[in-house]
Amino acid sequence: MPVQIIEKKPEAALKTLEAASHALVLMAKGNVLANVPGKQVLAATLKRKNMKAEELAKTPLAIETGAGLRVYAMLDAAADTFSRHARLRQALAPLLNEAPSAIHLALYGADAFKQSAAREAVYCAAVNARPLPTQKSGKADSALQKLTVHGVSAKGNYAHELAIAEGNYLTRSLTNLPPNQLTPGAYRKRIATLAGEYGWKLEAFGFDKLKKMGAGAFCAVAQGSPAKDAAIVHLKWEGGRGKGEGKKKKIALVGKGICFDTGGHNLKPAKYMHGMHEDMNGSAVVLGILAAASRLKLPLQIDAWLALAENHISPQAYRQNEIVRALNGTTIEIVHTDAEGRMVLADTLTLAARARPDVIADFATLTGSMHYALGDRYSGIFSNRENVADAALKAARQSGERVCRFPMDADYDPQLDSKVADVLQCTMEGAADHILAARFLSRFIDDTPWVHMDLSASTCKGGLGAVMTDLTGFGVGWGLHFLEQAGLANKV
Repeated sequence: MPVQIIEKKPEAALKTLEAASHALVLMAKGNVLANVPGKQVLAATLKRKNMKAEELAKTPLAIETGAGLRVYAMLDAAADTFSRHARLRQALAPLLNEAPSAIHLALYGADAFKQSAAREAVYCAAVNARPLPTQKSGKADSALQKLTVHGVSAKGNYAHELAIAEGNYLTRSLTNLPPNQLTPGAYRKRIATLAGEYGWKLEAFGFDKLKKMGAGAFCAVAQGSPAKDAAIVHLKWEGGRGKGEGKKKKIALVGKGICFDTGGHNLKPAKYMHGMHEDMNGSAVVLGILAAASRLKLPLQIDAWLALAENHISPQAYRQNEIVRALNGTTIEIVHTDAEGRMVLADTLTLAARARPDVIADFATLTGSMHYALGDRYSGIFSNRENVADAALKAARQSGERVCRFPMDADYDPQLDSKVADVLQCTMEGAADHILAARFLSRFIDDTPWVHMDLSASTCKGGLGAVMTDLTGFGVGWGLHFLEQAGLANKV
């Protein structure tokens, strides 16, 4: 269940907060302690800790009162979205760590500040409201059920923020599942349930059907699994009503869904195989975006394409030096069986491009080299259109999910030249593999406007931006802002 948001007038805040068990008092930077509840106790505590009030913009202060826990913080309206989200996460952490059923939020400052700060605080509270499911015995932590906002009234009752929080939680909860509970077959059943809940049309291309269609790149990876439960799943959201007349924009979302990655015959060592149940995160990001867009009834047609498979080691698994033919006819020389993500995406992108969308966005935990390039606090993007790249960077600034654009110039292509096929799958050297992977994928989009996100920030120890868990759900907030721009613009 989503967090219930209750709004109250400012004059009710002082009296209510005196009795609140959990409260966040949020001030604009520079609005030093003006009329805030508990002002005398706060001033005394700051003095005892030898802190200036302005330092609340960097270090929120938690104070135990007779009624409960209050956190005082300042927010810099001039800071970027990521920094504001990170500060709110820091301020909310001591409150949410006590697993309360309700939190009060009181805002102080100019009206414009209160409007924006309330929305961001609601999002940060909602996205962290529920603990991720675990397999531990014992009583599970309770979820935040109610957030009372004092001092501001927002249009739409925070529907946008709550929808993104819902999509982000869906992404993280799916990615968190162990590999024995999220095989491709089990994943397909979960997706069918979600399709019924959100009103999506569903079509699944199973292994045998893909084999007959000529999807040799996808099937090369999937053939190593004895279960033969791999599939490319197609979901369609027809979109809500838009303002004005005209044809709805058609957006394709593509997600890598490798439910477990052993590396195949080029077997990963234990250190790098651990956590490979999360290699389906790109597909979970697509589902999170689609869920949020559906809740908001965005006036777009969204086609989601999920490449669900496992990369097994077995006598049937694909091998180095094999040559396979992709769905679009491209022949690929296999160089390294652990470069399976670009293989399953090749045929999935081909299907997405054949539907002639206005733009394709794909999401994948694709390359280790992106982690080396950026660490786990940014994700990398590539695009074949300047205006699409500009929209992607703008969506990052708006959402607080930071991305860095990388080059993908054509003069990288000679590194993928093969003597026996149209293209090498990758190189053995590994240099610039994130760029070479993007160049490889660009062969399968039929020159459709396209953005590729390599999800190096899918996990970050201690949380990232608004999110408190190591699993970040990165890409859902970005994706929704990107979709909204795509839907409103005449051309993407």
